[in-house]
Order: sequence, then structure tokens, then C-alpha cells
Amino acid sequence: MNLKPATLSKIAEVIPHYPTKRSATLPLLHLVQEDLGFISPEAIEWVAAKLELQPINVYEVVTFYPMFRQKPIGRRHIKVCRTLSCALLGGYKTCAAFEQEFNTSTGIGEISPDGEVTIEFVECLASCGTAPVVMIDDELHEKVDGAKAKALSAEIKRAAAQRR
Repeated sequence: MNLKPATLSKIAEVIPHYPTKRSATLPLLHLVQEDLGFISPEAIEWVAAKLELQPINVYEVVTFYPMFRQKPIGRRHIKVCRTLSCALLGGYKTCAAFEQEFNTSTGIGEISPDGEVTIEFVECLASCGTAPVVMIDDELHEKVDGAKAKALSAEIKRAAAQRR
């Protein structure tokens, strides 16, 4: 597994801050995902060995917490809230608008054909009063209806075109 030297340094620094090595599982998984973009089976084995755990102990954590991804995602990550407030105020239509814009209508969580985005439903993004809510990477967008989803999609496409 090829982790960046900076990530390996952070990992070495983090582990001693916990009372047991097992307690460092979440921070290590976050660091690995930040570096690699997802948690691969190889990463699970590596973290387990690093923390002197069985791989199943790390796998349980990865599969329990929804913030951990087990497969690569697009360059941009669009998360659409699906909890009650957002669902009632159009979250499903918002998600469908993003899917249509990026041609991912065959399934939530897939990477768009151009590799630019992954769209998925998530649980509460903690802004129920401004539903439907969308998070693009780490940026929160409120009151995202179909028109706003289309405008945000256009911004993402414009930025992607500039990188090419």
C-alpha cells in the first residue's frame, strides 16, 4: 500500500495518543481514506497489522460507519440528504436532477462516466431548516431544488473543463 510519507508520519504520531492501539482505529481509517480516497481490502489488512488487530475488527468499523468508502469515488463527491426534512422538501428530486446532469441515473453511488462525480444519498447533513441540503465535497449547499442542482452541476462541469 502506498501511503504518502506525510500520512505515515501522522499515523505514527496519532497511535501513541490513545490508551490502546485499538482505540486508534477510527483516526487511522480517516487518515488512510484521506490519502487514498477509500478504504481498500489491502488498507484494512494494513491498519489491522499496524494496530495488532484481526482484519475483521477493522472491517467491522469500516462497514459500520457510513463515512468510510470501500471503493473509489469521482473527483467530486455530491452528497444529497435523504432524511425526513430533506425528503419532504424535494431531496429525491434534487438527487434525480444531479443524476440526470451527470448521467448516473442507473444507480446511486456510481462514478459518472467522465469520472468527475459520485452522487449518493446520505443521512442528515444537519441543516433541516434549509432543506433540501446537498454537500459537494466539504461545502454545504442549502435549499437545493432542481434548478439549483443544475446550476451547481454546471459549475462542476466548468471547473472540470478548465482542468483538462
